[in-house]
Amino acid sequence: MIADAHAHFFSRGFFRTLGREVGVTTDADVALSGRLGWEAPGDDEALADRWVAELDRHHVARTMLIASVPGDEASAATAALRHPDCIAGAFMFNPAAPDAAARLAQAFERPGLRMVCLFPAMHRVPLDHDSVRAVFDAAAAHGRAVFVHCGVLSVGARKKLGLPSPFDLRLGDPLAVAALAVRYPSVPVVIPHFGAGFFREALMAAQAAPNILLDTSSSNGWMAIERLSLRDVFSRTLDLLGPTRLLFGTDSSFFPRGWQKAIYDEQRAVVTDLGADDAAQALVFGGNFDRVIVGHRPA
Repeated sequence: MIADAHAHFFSRGFFRTLGREVGVTTDADVALSGRLGWEAPGDDEALADRWVAELDRHHVARTMLIASVPGDEASAATAALRHPDCIAGAFMFNPAAPDAAARLAQAFERPGLRMVCLFPAMHRVPLDHDSVRAVFDAAAAHGRAVFVHCGVLSVGARKKLGLPSPFDLRLGDPLAVAALAVRYPSVPVVIPHFGAGFFREALMAAQAAPNILLDTSSSNGWMAIERLSLRDVFSRTLDLLGPTRLLFGTDSSFFPRGWQKAIYDEQRAVVTDLGADDAAQALVFGGNFDRVIVGHRPA
């Protein structure tokens, strides 16, 4: 079984948000998709159907689809409700927004939304801020996971549209994530992209807090900064954390590119070459996602 723990749901709401920044207020999904060379998403139901057809084509059992701008929680919730066996929903969240508490409560009342995604560098909210602790309090109360983006942060659509990205990378420190995670041991905490340039710190954080998992998603271009190969990264992570603390992901996002099978093929080949047995691979490429994030417990 393959389960992808990290993909993006680029809905009409996503494009409306970007459209306001570039001055496109009508049919932003069509206009901006054209500029980007992507297919327009259609409505949330149609985009969910497209994703499920794509997953079926590649024999992927499930994926986490992230609503990728604050305020777009309903799109991922709609997708998860439409295809509950195939789609788990997640949502980007700005904890310092004026309506944050009400939005978070409403989102966590939706059963399909399994994870809240924090981008401290993007939203310039330190992880020791009271508003972030409120997110963890709510996640603990509702049995949800928290994703915290650390390290290098690059949003391809923003770059292509010429939008600025005034991110404060100092705020995306895995060690700050560990300080929070140890206070909320029941909350699964996901650090994506192996820490995205803070690999050493991500491993330290995961050793300090056993509820932290690392996801493997994207091409992991940050590895050039640390002069590491994908084999190095997997080898060190498996040695230090074992196979139960890794979540396979691709960072797939737009169509017509669709699901990024090449990322899966490369990662599977690396893990196989490292000598991981079938049981370990089953955990990394699907079992951990079902057990920890979605809550499925296959026999």
